[in-house]
Amino acid sequence: MKKFILSICFLAITIQAMAQSDTNSDSSPERSNELKINALFMVIGAFDITYERILNDESAVGLEVFLPFDDDLRDDIKYYISPYYRMYFGKKRAAGFFLEGFGMLNRTVVSETFLDGLIFIDPVDVVEETNFALGIGVGGKWITNNNFVGELSVGVGRNILSSDYDNDFVGKVGITIGYRF
Repeated sequence: MKKFILSICFLAITIQAMAQSDTNSDSSPERSNELKINALFMVIGAFDITYERILNDESAVGLEVFLPFDDDLRDDIKYYISPYYRMYFGKKRAAGFFLEGFGMLNRTVVSETFLDGLIFIDPVDVVEETNFALGIGVGGKWITNNNFVGELSVGVGRNILSSDYDNDFVGKVGITIGYRF
């Protein structure tokens, strides 16, 4: 009887040790951070950089910063900073189709030009406005086995603060590439 109980205890300890070693060898750290750049905006003259933190398989939060470097674009918009929350509906972790809710702090330049006959008169009123918008967006994200990320997205929001000069609506468009680490 002693040999039987001793054999059962030895077997239980061995199985427990094997289970612990399997768990430790298979558990690799999940990559929960992404750094992305909007390739579309780089072409038209602006930096649009995004950091995203993955919360779980289906959701993430992020911060997008837009800064124009082209003078023509800088004449219309100075910057925007846009925090967001995303819900993912794909098979891979934080990938596939997504819905997004975002806020956007934006600073724009509004100028009025007048037509005098056939000649445009230089801008009469040039006003810089800071506003905050709330909006929604949709898109898709794809990730490779090497953790490179590609993303297409579009969103629209409405400025909350009213002004005679500022735009009522804001938009977000993205063709982004990045890396998950």
